[in-house]
Amino acid sequence: MSDERIITLGMGCFWSPEALYGSLPGVVRTRVGYAGGAAAHPTYRDMGDHSETVEVAFDADLISLDQLLEIFWNNHNPININGYKGRQYQSLLLYRDERQAEAFNRVKEMKETAKGYPLETEIAPLQTFHPAEPRHQKYYLKRFPDAMEKLGSLYGSEAELAQSRLAARLNGVAKGYANLAPVLEEIREWPLDPRERADMIEHVRQIRW
Repeated sequence: MSDERIITLGMGCFWSPEALYGSLPGVVRTRVGYAGGAAAHPTYRDMGDHSETVEVAFDADLISLDQLLEIFWNNHNPININGYKGRQYQSLLLYRDERQAEAFNRVKEMKETAKGYPLETEIAPLQTFHPAEPRHQKYYLKRFPDAMEKLGSLYGSEAELAQSRLAARLNGVAKGYANLAPVLEEIREWPLDPRERADMIEHVRQIRW
């Protein structure tokens, strides 16, 4: 049984970070949403005091929290732009427990020591994660209609597709963060029924990118 954990982070616009993390072996699923504030019903048009964030579920036996944090700080400029659309774009880490809080602060301090200046990344407890509207989930993958059509026959609904490991990987491929060949090799290691695995690989191979 895998050691599944979840991390919630903000790196500005949530489309690219979702694709970046979704491309990583060890990541189980991703979704984008709004978090970090107190507004009760945030939407993309009315986010209130929330920020655009990504929720990343990962298998800690395959990829570590420290590795995910390295990717976080190596792939965005950790500057919080006060007043730009409220708090929509923030460098943000939201912890679920004290173990995550310790890791966030420890790696941040290491990065600050190495760089020689403080990072503006906000670290705070997660209160509530509000999933974003369906059109924002797997944004880059949805720009390829043939991919969505091929994958649609593998899942019972668009919501199920959007929360699949396969969609996470292919969203990374669509953005250019991953190549298709390693993804196909990885699928062969997923705990699937052999017929289901073969069907999945065949559908992915037939996608017109």
